[in-house]
Amino acid sequence: MKGLIALPRQNQKCVLIIPARRHSTRLPDKLLLRQTGKTVLQHTFEAACEARIPRAALIATDDKDIAREARRFGARAIMTSADCASGTDRVAEVVRQLDDANIVINLQGDEPDIDPTAIDRLAESLLTDPTAAMATLATPIRDRMLLEDPACVKVVFDQQGRAMYFSRSAIPHVREWDDALLDAEPAQFYQHIGVYAYRRELLLRLAQLPPGKFEQLEKLEQLRVLENEETILVTEIDEPTRGIDTPEDYAAFVQRRMAG
Repeated sequence: MKGLIALPRQNQKCVLIIPARRHSTRLPDKLLLRQTGKTVLQHTFEAACEARIPRAALIATDDKDIAREARRFGARAIMTSADCASGTDRVAEVVRQLDDANIVINLQGDEPDIDPTAIDRLAESLLTDPTAAMATLATPIRDRMLLEDPACVKVVFDQQGRAMYFSRSAIPHVREWDDALLDAEPAQFYQHIGVYAYRRELLLRLAQLPPGKFEQLEKLEQLRVLENEETILVTEIDEPTRGIDTPEDYAAFVQRRMAG
């Protein structure tokens, strides 16, 4: 696609982009599943559109069936290269085509339960803090098995809400464990929620930076930002978002929607 994509003037401050990849190892074609009467992708898009601050929501994909489905339910689908290594790269490719988008929200297509107010709080954190280049979400961990699960990414942040480190290990490491730590207020442990807000400049630069040392060890892309001395703001939310990764996740989602 050549040229710039023009957004309506009122949409130019903040845009939300959903990178939508077709293939998934644990749940093939999960974005196109539609037992509820709507696809997972449509549920995610509709939840995103309920957010107040982003003034445009786009779907970025390299798959024609995903694009066709997006357009069927009225979303704007932008075709991207099949060579994008990550969702961040796919989002950055679209942003390069936008005539003006100062803050970019990156929301995965398999997050149909995302709370629109969490999106707004994420965007607002960058709008109100000019010193930060990126923002993300976190929620308290109250279960020790989750704390010790490497699939659950943890984050620690300072008193101003600036991320200090992300890890698959339990951080902070407690030398003398006490179960009461899991119930402490404020919370002692936080799960990272992989929804991001970027300033345009960082997003475009990030896609050009080589993977960092700690990023390669932990397999966590957000560490690249910290290794390049940029600030990531962490906004706390009460409950984790429930993404869809497995058949069990989808069955539980369908049950919740049908019950509601």
